[in-house]
Amino acid sequence: MPSKPAHPEHPVVKITAKGASRLKAGHVWVYRSDIENAAGVPPGALVDVQDHRGRVVGSALYSTASQITLRLISRQALGQADLPGLLAERLRAAIQFRRQMVKETDAYRVVFSEADQLPGLIVDRYHEVISLQALTQAMDQRKEDIAAVLWDELGPASIVERVDPRIRELEQLPPGEAHLLRGEQTKTVITMNGVKFHCDALGGQKTGAFLDQRENYAAAAQYARGQALDVFCYQGGFALHLAGKCSSVTAVDSSRPALEQADQNAGLNNQEVEWIEANAFDLLRDYADSGRQYDTVVLDPPAFAKSKRVLDGALRAYKELNLRALKMLRPGGTLVTCSCSFHVSEAEFLAVVGEAASDAGRIVRLIEKRGQAKDHPVLVGVPETSYLKCLVLQAI
Repeated sequence: MPSKPAHPEHPVVKITAKGASRLKAGHVWVYRSDIENAAGVPPGALVDVQDHRGRVVGSALYSTASQITLRLISRQALGQADLPGLLAERLRAAIQFRRQMVKETDAYRVVFSEADQLPGLIVDRYHEVISLQALTQAMDQRKEDIAAVLWDELGPASIVERVDPRIRELEQLPPGEAHLLRGEQTKTVITMNGVKFHCDALGGQKTGAFLDQRENYAAAAQYARGQALDVFCYQGGFALHLAGKCSSVTAVDSSRPALEQADQNAGLNNQEVEWIEANAFDLLRDYADSGRQYDTVVLDPPAFAKSKRVLDGALRAYKELNLRALKMLRPGGTLVTCSCSFHVSEAEFLAVVGEAASDAGRIVRLIEKRGQAKDHPVLVGVPETSYLKCLVLQAI
């Protein structure tokens, strides 16, 4: 079948056979090392992608700075006039998908970048406040048009733009701070699974809160009982879900501001939780050595492996945490253990937990293997969209 011709009004970027093969396999990224010719292409441009044989294989958004130089937006050649309508159509499709899939919450991810065919864009809803994050030159240039569609379709009180300084530096975008794009409201109260949380869309990590664990919070509560320990509790997501099911909950984090917010969240729900500011590794070692015992333990650490370079160290850290937790778990107790490191595969994570159980002299049953919530969908062919692992285990 003959390929469609390139559009004369925008640039053509030629890629290597390796890059073309990657796209054919279903991925949507082309790295700088697989670019053969991109002379004079401006930042954030819509370009036709031409394979090594000269065939146009689609249209992509171009970055002059990122190692991910091309992010495929269509497997057809697009004209410049087609792009605004395509972005609006995909935003509406993403919103409709959430209306079908999301339940028991007024806080959820509306757009998950590549998984919604909107590469480089993250949008979250926090009740009446929308949080937008542009991760690429192309999406940064088009954020006002994106905000206009979100405003019309979702009818929020306000739209906030979150800024990741490191990503903006990598994309050679002007530095800035989180700010309002539309409206005036930045703070609200959100509800997940019947549990309430304060939310400041201009503060906190990610785009304001952690939404990818929402369904895992509810799952953990189903199994929780007795005395519970939540490690790396942040603002109390797991802890407050456990509090309704357990006789006592102790929650640990190294961030005092996070714990202060968690305590305010506990007040919203009329729950009592013991909040402890401590280094998780030190505290778990001390608690395990002193013979403390729990019926439910949750481990939800930050990403230990942000690159392949540090994978070995990350695996050691995961093993240490799970080893200490399993030593403290009473027979029949539940361990909910998580990894949000993309570079740690599910198989590697399972293996590490198995090694920890062996070293702790424990036999454990795997009750559930879970991932990120459905509003963070996984795009087949783009493994980077699948990153969260959550294992529910029972110690025998």
